[in-house]
Amino acid sequence: MRLRIYQIEPDKDANRLKFRPYKDVDEVDPAIYRKVVDAEADVEHLEGAFYMFNNADPHPLFNGHSMAMSDVVVTEEGSFYCDSIGFQKIDFDESKVDTSDLIKVLFVEPHKAPYVAEIPDTLEAKQQAVGGNIEYVYNTDETALIGDEEAKLTYKEGNRYLDGGGIIAGNFLVVGLGDEDCRSLTDAEVDKYSKKYSDAPDISPEETAADVGFRFIGFM
Repeated sequence: MRLRIYQIEPDKDANRLKFRPYKDVDEVDPAIYRKVVDAEADVEHLEGAFYMFNNADPHPLFNGHSMAMSDVVVTEEGSFYCDSIGFQKIDFDESKVDTSDLIKVLFVEPHKAPYVAEIPDTLEAKQQAVGGNIEYVYNTDETALIGDEEAKLTYKEGNRYLDGGGIIAGNFLVVGLGDEDCRSLTDAEVDKYSKKYSDAPDISPEETAADVGFRFIGFM
């Protein structure tokens, strides 16, 4: 299921609506929410999403608190308010949410097709996405891959083959490079790397383990 989850920002919550049941809310105002996940999740219904995002290890792209009352989940079926029991379908204009702190990236997992997502441009969000300390592989077009620097040492699955030889293991991001840190990928970059990594090869643990001597270019 493709979903987006929004949570109320406390500093915008003048009426103290955070964690309130739906019956106590006159209007759900998207302007006081922030996007905390934009991802493909291995769930089939909203109850499954609630369980996943209350798990101690919820989803690599999740950057919020445990899912609770007042959260809004948006799927292909519409927008839903997380209530004291179950979910209430609501109107929720996502365009009114401030997403200026987010960047558009490509998220690549082993054995899966890559997809576009939005994450905060923070060290914590990047570490969450890759599941460890981040390390950069720089491309020649002002983009880079961000992966887990210890992925092979912790026996993560081989993900994709790299142009210069070697294997990148575990989840990784494709990001644009800005003047100081990362930026959103352009549409052309999204198209380029979506096609480049569309093939998800089966890389054996033995092949990945044999590539431990490979080192990424650059680091953070």
